[in-house]
Amino acid sequence: MTVPTGDASWAVDLLEGMGGPATRRSTIGCVIPAYNEEDAIAGVLDSLLSQTRLPDVVHVVVNNTTDATAEIAGHYAGMHVRGEGPAMQRTEIFVHDIGENPDKKVGALNYGFMLVEGLDYLLGVDGDTTADPRAVEMLVGEIEDDDRIGGISAIYSIDDTDVDGWFAKFLIAGQRAQFAAFNLQNLLRGRNMAVLGGQYSIFAVEALHKVIEQTHQRFPWVRDSEIEDSLLSLQIKSAGYLTKISATARANVGGMPNLRSLDAQQVKWNTGAIDLMWPGQRGDTKGQPFHPNLRLRWFENISMVVNGFTRLGFIVLLVCALSFDAFEFSPLWLVPPLVATFLNARVALAMHDANRKDYVFAMALVPAELYMWIRLGHFSRSWVKFASSSQTDNWALQARAESGGASPTYLVPFAIVTVLLTAVIAAWWQLPDDLKSDTLVIGWTTLGIVTIAQTAWLLLRALRRHRGFRA
Repeated sequence: MTVPTGDASWAVDLLEGMGGPATRRSTIGCVIPAYNEEDAIAGVLDSLLSQTRLPDVVHVVVNNTTDATAEIAGHYAGMHVRGEGPAMQRTEIFVHDIGENPDKKVGALNYGFMLVEGLDYLLGVDGDTTADPRAVEMLVGEIEDDDRIGGISAIYSIDDTDVDGWFAKFLIAGQRAQFAAFNLQNLLRGRNMAVLGGQYSIFAVEALHKVIEQTHQRFPWVRDSEIEDSLLSLQIKSAGYLTKISATARANVGGMPNLRSLDAQQVKWNTGAIDLMWPGQRGDTKGQPFHPNLRLRWFENISMVVNGFTRLGFIVLLVCALSFDAFEFSPLWLVPPLVATFLNARVALAMHDANRKDYVFAMALVPAELYMWIRLGHFSRSWVKFASSSQTDNWALQARAESGGASPTYLVPFAIVTVLLTAVIAAWWQLPDDLKSDTLVIGWTTLGIVTIAQTAWLLLRALRRHRGFRA
């Protein structure tokens, strides 16, 4: 090997490439898109100022707001200095009220992107998300450790300490379990994150510029998808970068305490995911059914179809069998719910901050089953909305639902199912006895085969080693 003389820059490059000592400190710009967050924005900024690694600058981008978000955030504006000497850190907070913005959160994120373009990393934080004190330090450490990473997300959960009302507590427990199961799936898949959730994720600015270059977009985020963070995650992956979930950084996001807001959020997420999954082109975004980041989405949708089929099939066959005096209980029917409870319990045990409510939700069977029916309602509404090609502003619908102004559309799937079940049972009564008997045999056999396959899959998931990961 020939070593160049007279210029030592090659040695610095080699040391940095090998992970050797580096003198330059990476720069982080934090962007907080805030829409009507007067109740949460102070807690978010307090959380950021409590971080062991302060961002170099924080931009609160207030948009379309009708409350006191900008005024409250304004009290934090200015320079904040902590520590002395070599341990001193400083960050400056700016508050930008951009008024009416047709692109809503996407527009606020892109506005913030322009403000931090010269920095190394963009930390995106939602206006209702707080994090553990070491979250930023851990996210930066992980993304700095591997130049292939274009973005990394915190592990998300929901703080349930201040939730009032038994039904709100039930919904929050369901969302906590849903987040935990999703986190575990990503952690156990090599920490490859399908969606870099905008709630608390850090992005390499270089990767965002690569996305802009490859997609011919003006900005990283676009409103072509209902879930702008999923689309950007796909684009970062397609640009040759990794999208990861942190092994240690944690953040608490805002939960949905009522059915209206939960339905609006889940339908927006599900419809956006279907748009990205489905082959062909709808609008400006082409579906990418074989994209590696969408494999988990396909699994989730197939799983929901099976869940709906087994539950509705069991109800129909049970009612028909009872009416025909052909019902005979088998203890084997208890195996699927017991396996499902075992899986729920394992997820609860893997949660970082599991409490009594999480264990009751997992072990009591009825709460988890009821929450599954609620999710099936969201799932069916999403697919109907997608199939109808209806052009609605799901961002506005979610905002209206969170403020209590939306109509109870979440009840529509259950009303339709009730009507369909009534029609099926009414038709059943008109069948001759021989045809009823044959129908029951075929129906129970088909349901049994599907249920055995589903139960086996649930058992494999329940027995899977978690390798020390905590969701």
